[in-house]
Amino acid sequence: MPDSGVVENSARDPVRTSARDRPAAPALIAEDTVVTWAELDERVTRAAGRLVTGTRPGDRVALVLGNTVDFAVAYFATLRAGLVAVPLNPGYTADELTFALTDSGAARVVAEDAVLGRLRLAEGVAVRVPELRSGEPGAPHPAAAEDLAVLLYTSGTSGRPKGAMLTHRALAANHDQLALIEPPVLDGADVVLLTIPFFHAYGLNTGLGAIAHHGACGVLVDRFTPGPSLDLIAKHQVTAVIGVPSMYAAWSREPAVRERMASVRTAVCGAAPLDPADAARFTAATGRTVLIGYGLTETAPVLTTTAVSDRQKTGSIGRPLPGVSLLLRTAGGEVLWRDGPVADEPDDAELELDLEVGAGTDPGEIVVRGANLFSGYWPDGRDGPDADGWWGTADIAYADADGDLVLVDRIGELILVNGFNVYPAEIERVLVAHPGVAEAAVTAVPDEATGQAPYAYVVSAADPPPTAAELLAHCAAQLARFKLPAGIELVAELPRSAIGKVRKGAL
Repeated sequence: MPDSGVVENSARDPVRTSARDRPAAPALIAEDTVVTWAELDERVTRAAGRLVTGTRPGDRVALVLGNTVDFAVAYFATLRAGLVAVPLNPGYTADELTFALTDSGAARVVAEDAVLGRLRLAEGVAVRVPELRSGEPGAPHPAAAEDLAVLLYTSGTSGRPKGAMLTHRALAANHDQLALIEPPVLDGADVVLLTIPFFHAYGLNTGLGAIAHHGACGVLVDRFTPGPSLDLIAKHQVTAVIGVPSMYAAWSREPAVRERMASVRTAVCGAAPLDPADAARFTAATGRTVLIGYGLTETAPVLTTTAVSDRQKTGSIGRPLPGVSLLLRTAGGEVLWRDGPVADEPDDAELELDLEVGAGTDPGEIVVRGANLFSGYWPDGRDGPDADGWWGTADIAYADADGDLVLVDRIGELILVNGFNVYPAEIERVLVAHPGVAEAAVTAVPDEATGQAPYAYVVSAADPPPTAAELLAHCAAQLARFKLPAGIELVAELPRSAIGKVRKGAL
């Protein structure tokens, strides 16, 4: 495959570019193993040669591996070979894996023997990791920037997962958008902790893809634990961490965290809202401010960040990345707020905000447009961006008095009580503010009188735990009557996805 920029429409090959520009620089560190960019490039070439054999352009290659050097090799080799990567959670059950493999029509499955042993695969489909290491260089299928690069399955918190189709151009566009931020969030001198699973868009592109884009160094962590990860940060002088809320909450409670994170200059949080109290505790413990980001699998994944608004602000998801257009829109189609490049204009001209400082807006759906958007859901591109490139995220937000966005909830989680909108996140925030509550999740239940009603699941932080009546009284002091939970149930824990999101469907 040609290097980036040799042919205008060619898919980029960031590993080859980094190997050319920084051959001896470390690319990946896994325990005591250090792989340089030149070494990674050579391994990717061999693996691509193995994957090309017997496949056709655009064939899907499932990658069922953890955050390892082998995953990185297999992933970049799949892209270099002109094939489509389908990263999957190795912790999936055989049924979950079989669904994704069947739905994607995977022609190859790269996995460890323990995973392959749980699957029934046709002859020639399974590719064991050692085979990638011994592959012979072969001619790749040429890939264009508009070709499909990755098929990422959504978490499936409601119903069966859907495969979001991301092109080479979409993946690269998100790096280009982030690179326009000043001061930069990441650059080639960074050593980045990579602990977010690579089967998730955040870990895959904002993590692994970003170090290749910049020629930086990634420290691989396959399973997060607070203490050992801090030891790795100190040992390898990590300068940037890409995390989720539970990581920052856990780190803030570790001993000597300020000293162990002394090398860190950038801390990024995404995938789920970061509780302002956790953010404040982390900042107090480390002296580091957390940059908040928001995005989705379908947007490769970053859409907004506090890095382009107020880096010290908590409770906000910031403003759109350079090059991303964003609207807040009511269910009736009224535009409440907008930001980003003007429609059909080639430059970076900004639209005036439909917002007066000090006014704020009502909540509306986040609707976006940008080069980083997906091409719809597999296999036919359904439910993707419209003819003008706009796509509704189904997330609800409002713009505050400063023009910064504040995430409210998902449209699908909206509860309609006698026709009034009730946002579960609002009730959850009130419940978590109670000193006896560690976590809370609110869902809708049918109600004969009101149509729907909120129902809360609570994890206690006290012994003895608070009673349902006590918690209901706490809510009644802060919420309108129609927002009060119809029931409050104490549970030992909340079911979560691999990156920590609460799986409300399981409740």
